[in-house]
Amino acid sequence: MSDVVIRRAEPGDAPVLAALRRRFKVEEDGDGAPPDGDVPQGGDVPWGGDVPPDGDVPQGEERFLAECGEWLRTRLAGPWRAWLAEVDGRPCGHVFVCLVEKVPSPFPGSDALGYVTNFYVTPEQRNRGLGRALLDEVNRYARSHRLDTLIVWPSEGSAPLYRRCGFDGPAELLEQPVEPS
Repeated sequence: MSDVVIRRAEPGDAPVLAALRRRFKVEEDGDGAPPDGDVPQGGDVPWGGDVPPDGDVPQGEERFLAECGEWLRTRLAGPWRAWLAEVDGRPCGHVFVCLVEKVPSPFPGSDALGYVTNFYVTPEQRNRGLGRALLDEVNRYARSHRLDTLIVWPSEGSAPLYRRCGFDGPAELLEQPVEPS
């Protein structure tokens, strides 16, 4: 049997979390990874497809890992929490929660809610209970820190797992996507 560990990530885990984040986004949004260094403007690119006319292409791996790693290191020391799944000592999943402060109220209650995001388990470790274990840790944290609510905008593929773990749609939720000006 494999040794499974779900643990709270610390700022020192930022490089591992950045690498998993990159794998997640490449799997979700692309056909492969862009090369490091300069990216050609227009025409075919080595990772398949064309460079969009606006030049909006993925960052090279080295640059992304450095920038994302620094972003994560800073945020994990602040309002962000993350949990890391490891199997036999190898990182294979994570989930993040951003603590969102609520405006003070004269009535007792929670001062924060949690925004759940960046939930990922590597394909080779899916359907083995790691996703549920990660969300169980998030729920334990939310209860012990008296968060008011956990919110998530799930993907079509992740929504059933969130529902099995107790997430449900509110009676009313309004969303307004913001288009860049």
